[in-house]
Amino acid sequence: MRSAASEAVGTALLLAAIVGSGIMGERLAQGNLAIALLANALATGFALIALIIAFTARSGAHFNPVVTLALAATRRFPRQRVAPYLAAQFAGAVAGVAAAHAMFDLPLLQASETVRSGPGQWWSEVVATFGLVFLVLSLERKTAWAAPFAVGSYITAAYWFTASTSFANPAVTLARGFTNTFAGIGVGNVPGFVACQVIGAALALVADRVLRAEIAP
Repeated sequence: MRSAASEAVGTALLLAAIVGSGIMGERLAQGNLAIALLANALATGFALIALIIAFTARSGAHFNPVVTLALAATRRFPRQRVAPYLAAQFAGAVAGVAAAHAMFDLPLLQASETVRSGPGQWWSEVVATFGLVFLVLSLERKTAWAAPFAVGSYITAAYWFTASTSFANPAVTLARGFTNTFAGIGVGNVPGFVACQVIGAALALVADRVLRAEIAP
């Protein structure tokens, strides 16, 4: 229960960083979307580095349902702990959105009006999630020290090389449906993104198995 609670807290802090930096970036950028996106991407990447360092020993710092499922599928995470982790990640993500809104005196939960849909955006989520999960599966004990920096750097870069700005996380995607701010996604667009994220994660599992020897736990 402590590790699941830690996962909830870590995911909440991640969403607070994503949504909060989006709000602050948009307010300070004065209409310059490139500057707002840069601020959002850097804050998210730096927050990920710090949160992975803080929570790896407590929960493994997954913060992402497809990461948890991928690690369980490769027997690097106990399958009986998957359900509590997924529940913690989704609950923590929504709580993080509410926390960000409270900091900026906004309604705690909103219905997003931002449309994020279409083949380009869906394919972006497949690619972004594939890369993230493949990266996680590629980490070994001898490279574990690099995990925070590798994941944070990848997500920061993926903000810019994907048309969707790289959600790559079902819990994050659902929670961002409840913020009508820079980081939002229309609730009706959430299922399409999540489906593509699952596909990307599945492809990463296949690629990891085909392209390299089995990674020791």
